[in-house]
Amino acid sequence: MSSFLLAVIGANDLWFALPVIVTVSLVYAATRHEQIGFILPHAARIAVWIVGFMAVVFVILFLLAQFS
Repeated sequence: MSSFLLAVIGANDLWFALPVIVTVSLVYAATRHEQIGFILPHAARIAVWIVGFMAVVFVILFLLAQFS
């Protein structure tokens, strides 16, 4: 089933999201903190939020595509 999902979403295209997620997370965290000790943990939390949001949107769109 997981290989089917990867084929459906085009797993190779997901690699383009990785630098965007890292960049957005670091810039957002750096606007909130000045010390690197605070920036990196905050960036990691933001990255998890972004990936989670993308996963939720994917599931919603996948289900809509299956039932329509």
